[in-house]
Amino acid sequence: MKRSDGFRPRILRLLQEAAWAKVMMVEQSAPVIEEMARRLAGALRAGRRVYVFGNGGSAADAQHIACELEGRFYRERRALPVLALTTNTSTLTAIGNDYDYAVTFKRQVQAHVRRGDVVIAISTSGNSRNVLEAAALARRLGATVIALTGRSGGKLKRLAHVCFFAPSDETPRIQECHITAAHIVCELVEAALD
Repeated sequence: MKRSDGFRPRILRLLQEAAWAKVMMVEQSAPVIEEMARRLAGALRAGRRVYVFGNGGSAADAQHIACELEGRFYRERRALPVLALTTNTSTLTAIGNDYDYAVTFKRQVQAHVRRGDVVIAISTSGNSRNVLEAAALARRLGATVIALTGRSGGKLKRLAHVCFFAPSDETPRIQECHITAAHIVCELVEAALD
């Protein structure tokens, strides 16, 4: 078996890039993370619901965020009404087949989201059409739209009430920043609802 000595420089570079993105978050993101937590805690305290969605790795992040809040993060507490719109494969495939993939989340938003709810729309580019369609409808319905995006924010930033811009243009770094911010938000929401 051939030794992988050539991996070490790449590993170090990637770890440094990941660390640098987090350092940039420290400098730029605290006010936005605080506002995301404030909006979520306020809606949940008022008996509203939270819906989370995104594609690919962002779909997995949506499920991760939902499970931390619906189940628990650190503390024993009541279950919170947080749902990932990425989990029902029958719904996703039926909507994609019968209508169009661009409305996979929009159709679910139409079914579930009400005024005062919160949607968390995740798109590393900020330009995923199905995420944009759902965020636009959620906003029209009177929901608060929280966006998790990359550095530019894409078109999604204009639809969001609160937008977290990960300080990177690289999808893996963006996703790592998203889940870091989400973990902080989960801890803050739990503390606020304790």
